Amino acid sequence: MNPTGAPGDLTQATHTRGGIGESTLRPDGRLKVTGEFAYSSDMWHEDMLWGHTLRSTVAHAAIRAVDITEALAVPGVHAVLTWDDLPTAVKCYGLEIQDTPVLAHGKVRHHGEPVALVAADHPETARRAAAKIRVDYAELPVITDEASATAPGAVLVHEGRTDHHAAHVPHPNIVHRQPIVRGDAAAAAERAEVIVRGEYVFGMQDQAFLGPESGLAIPCDDGGVELYIATQWLHSDLAQIAPVLGLPEEKVRMTLSGVGGAFGGREDLSMQIHACLLALRTGRPVKMVYNRFESFFGHVHRHPARLAYEHGATRDGRLTHVRARIVLDGGAYASSSPAVVGNAASLAVGPYAVDAVDIEALALYTNNPPCGAMRGFGAVQACFAYEAQMDRVAARLGLDPVEFRRRNAMEQGTLMPTGQRVDSPAPVAELLRRVRARPLPPERQWETAGGDADIRALPGGLSNTTHGEGVVRGVGYAVGIKNVGFSEGFDDYSTARVRMEAVNGTPVATVHTAMAEVGQGGVTVHAQIARTELGIAQVVIQPADTRVGSAGGTSASRQTYVTGGAVKHACEQIREQVLERGRRRFGSYHPAWATAELLLEDGKVVTETGEALASLADVLGDEAIETEVEWRHRPTQPLDRITGQGDGHVQYSFAAHRAVVEVDVELGLVKVVELACAQDVGKALNPLSVAGQIQGGTTQGLGVAVMEEILVDPVTAKVRNPSFTDYLIPTILDTPAIPVDMLELADQHAPYGLRGVGEAPTLSSTPAVLAAIRDATGLELNRTPVRPEHLTGAAGS
Repeated sequence: MNPTGAPGDLTQATHTRGGIGESTLRPDGRLKVTGEFAYSSDMWHEDMLWGHTLRSTVAHAAIRAVDITEALAVPGVHAVLTWDDLPTAVKCYGLEIQDTPVLAHGKVRHHGEPVALVAADHPETARRAAAKIRVDYAELPVITDEASATAPGAVLVHEGRTDHHAAHVPHPNIVHRQPIVRGDAAAAAERAEVIVRGEYVFGMQDQAFLGPESGLAIPCDDGGVELYIATQWLHSDLAQIAPVLGLPEEKVRMTLSGVGGAFGGREDLSMQIHACLLALRTGRPVKMVYNRFESFFGHVHRHPARLAYEHGATRDGRLTHVRARIVLDGGAYASSSPAVVGNAASLAVGPYAVDAVDIEALALYTNNPPCGAMRGFGAVQACFAYEAQMDRVAARLGLDPVEFRRRNAMEQGTLMPTGQRVDSPAPVAELLRRVRARPLPPERQWETAGGDADIRALPGGLSNTTHGEGVVRGVGYAVGIKNVGFSEGFDDYSTARVRMEAVNGTPVATVHTAMAEVGQGGVTVHAQIARTELGIAQVVIQPADTRVGSAGGTSASRQTYVTGGAVKHACEQIREQVLERGRRRFGSYHPAWATAELLLEDGKVVTETGEALASLADVLGDEAIETEVEWRHRPTQPLDRITGQGDGHVQYSFAAHRAVVEVDVELGLVKVVELACAQDVGKALNPLSVAGQIQGGTTQGLGVAVMEEILVDPVTAKVRNPSFTDYLIPTILDTPAIPVDMLELADQHAPYGLRGVGEAPTLSSTPAVLAAIRDATGLELNRTPVRPEHLTGAAGS
């Protein structure tokens, strides 16, 4: 290193490998597939206790008494806490509305609500002690649907509600309501030559992440607490946890631990406050790990929905209007229901150009399980209904369903129902063309060369129910639109801290954000951005924690856009400081320092022509350069409460699917043979990761189409199937080939032109599968998931 003299002899610069656009491998990938990766449930402290939560056995009841005497007498128990033991007057939390009690008081409002906490020296001891807590319940009538929620004189789920949404709803049991009105739908209906109406039911889906909720809370000497946790948003958790503990935020120090999947189910708090309360009470570290049964009660689910639609069209296949009413069941507490309602309403028409719309979306408080964020966030339910409608209208007109969609497809410049103009590429027609043009998989793939049947490729699979008798093929199409990022005026920003220094003669960049890595690949993308912007190979990604500013939530397909944008902006600042330092140190040795456009590539400062001027190690010397930035995308606006008009979203993403299914029409069994997807990703920063996101989202859409549903007893509001024995998710034997066709049409407003990709394929995969099953069977099929009895006529018999 020669910081005061001329730079040493340099060779021609070459492109830095591992930058954006390359399929770099995940640093944690091998550890995860070999079982060596440390998830939050693997954490250990030598003197830790184990925490456990007692949950309600009924869905709606007054709590007359809670007796903890027998639990406290169990050997090995160190603490038992109820509502009365909470340390501050702040005893509720929530993402948007602080209506969720830390522990139930006075009432329980859903099956599985937390009532008491136990800390013991062994997890089984904690469970046995919790079972000895006696709760005297006086059961109350349950509110389970719109009729019971809005009936005159109905028992209110939340008395005295004062949040800012309350003034805009006609009944206290409505969490949030959003109309969208543009044009004159009534007049357009008079002009329509064909009108099709339909009613649809979307079941309650679970995120079904494989790593259950878990964390470790450690009390600190200063009276604070350290929390190691699997979550989706560290700073949102922090803002909800600290007031309940009665601590300033700087005394609640949070570090992200290994996350075993999320999909929205970790946006809300689960055991975070509980573990901290027990740790502070006992003065010992406390670990909590849910089992699978408890996990089904410990997080929110996807909102079940009832949707009523009316589509009008002319004889030549042009949509005249859309009317819709979407009722989402929010369950006992608000969670993110207001934002889900906003998405469902604003995206209710789909990726189509329609001049006249009249939409109403609302979410209800009920005594069913709380519902909130799940991949697709309100747009999934709407897409299922509007795509079924598009098929039905096409059939009434005698048009090919893909051609009908293409005639009405939005494009750049189209006005959304909210009046917002789509100001980036909207290749809806092209996506449909691509999935349709793909060759179909061969028929009768189950037939082997010897004439036998490979039962794995048949409906029913290894259950050996058929050898091809009664099996009919169907093909279906669907396309969807999803917003990217937080919407409706939310201050959506992310923070990134980047440091660059020379270590043993090698330039190294360190990137520090609070981004929750939940499997989406941000740890790879951030390193790729730093390599690209700083022209170096060595990048260190620091663990995510609250020592750096908020990165927002790992949700809404926003992290690559927003936190990636923050990392990019921070690296750009670092690059300018590096170049300025180089000009000061070496400017007198070469005129290009002052006159040329300079770049950082392959560990060197180079000119546009590739002439190398200095190594970055020489430029940096012994002094590191560091910067921290907050980065925001362009602002959005709240939607008008009456008309729904406003520029509510920052970006839109689009995906189309073609599903090929084979159905045993006699037994009602479905085999999805292929789910081809075409999606505009703007710019694939890591093509391998992007393809994985598209295939993962597609698989979750497949799951809700044919198998996934949390069943809630309509009389008692109790969950019937809280286990993977009875709640089924697709396995490798259920997952078909998922070929992916990525378009890269840059959004000029986004970093590198990228689009968020994780959610859009979850929308259109479900209705594509349903369309294919309808094509095979000729049945209407207006609910998810499709079960065998719906295909054989046994339902309702």
